[in-house]
Amino acid sequence: MSEKKDVVLEVDNLRIDIPVSAGLLHPVRGISFDVSRGETLCIVGESGCGKSLTSLAIMGLLPKNADRQADRLNFLGKDIRDFDERQMAKLRGVKMGMIFQEPMTSLNPSYTIGNQLEEVYLRHMSSNRLEARERAIFLLDKVGISSAGSRLGQYPHQLSGGLRQRVMIAMALMCGPDLIIADEPTTALDVTIQAQILHLLAELQSDFDMAMVLITHDLGIVARVADKVQVMYAGRTVEEGNCEAVFDKPLHPYTSGLLRCIPVPGKTQPGEKLGTVPGVVPNLVGDLNGCMFRNRCEFATDECKELAETPTVLENGHAYTCRLKPDEMEPSTGGRL
Repeated sequence: MSEKKDVVLEVDNLRIDIPVSAGLLHPVRGISFDVSRGETLCIVGESGCGKSLTSLAIMGLLPKNADRQADRLNFLGKDIRDFDERQMAKLRGVKMGMIFQEPMTSLNPSYTIGNQLEEVYLRHMSSNRLEARERAIFLLDKVGISSAGSRLGQYPHQLSGGLRQRVMIAMALMCGPDLIIADEPTTALDVTIQAQILHLLAELQSDFDMAMVLITHDLGIVARVADKVQVMYAGRTVEEGNCEAVFDKPLHPYTSGLLRCIPVPGKTQPGEKLGTVPGVVPNLVGDLNGCMFRNRCEFATDECKELAETPTVLENGHAYTCRLKPDEMEPSTGGRL
């Protein structure tokens, strides 16, 4: 019971269905995870695998025509599956903070940085504008923006991409949330700024004792910040476990393929070809049977067409969804980072 006291978010068998012209789209199918205070869960996978929709489902920000179902969706011990929009609005920004994917467009160009930061605090904390301003200056300084007071009067277009991302982080922290969801927070930034933002997030997480769900397609980022890793493919979790176990010995062919695509300092020679994952993500409309990765997998057999997607869980909690046994994977696919 003592462990559960620190659990911030529990998700069990999350499913999302969206009606489209060709039928019913199943972009998220049976996702489960939990994340505790001070812990970072990284959800990784190709574009279109359902990572961002998973985060939007937690925040209650899915499109109106999307149907969200889950066996459990607990936040701070409360079941939020049936929360209406008013109840979710009280959680978003206060207990849950989200750093959206694109800092260049996530801020409103018509309002100053100060207006946008203070609005969050005024809406949720029953405070006056002076208190909101002081909080905004404190957090801008905390995220490493110099001359924080003078920045409040600036508009987003007057800031660089890195500074805008820092403003987005400060905005997510305005009300001291228990959970931060960061959706591709470094996608539009150069490598140097990426490293600064990742370091900043880790530092702030420690200072504020937050749980963090980091969504990314960059396994290099995952290797640096994750406590736990969840690899998604075609709406499903194909592998999960602690970061060291997943990177040292990937057990699903898709995870191994992703790792082969990454250049490794000291191992990958100049001019050497990187690995690839051939093929394309399957269509997720209509009835879905068998392993969805079978058309791209070098180990696929006829058995994979009918194989139920049930995970195999090892003693250390490392789990994967594949008919292969751990010793049947190629030795060269492990230990890439």
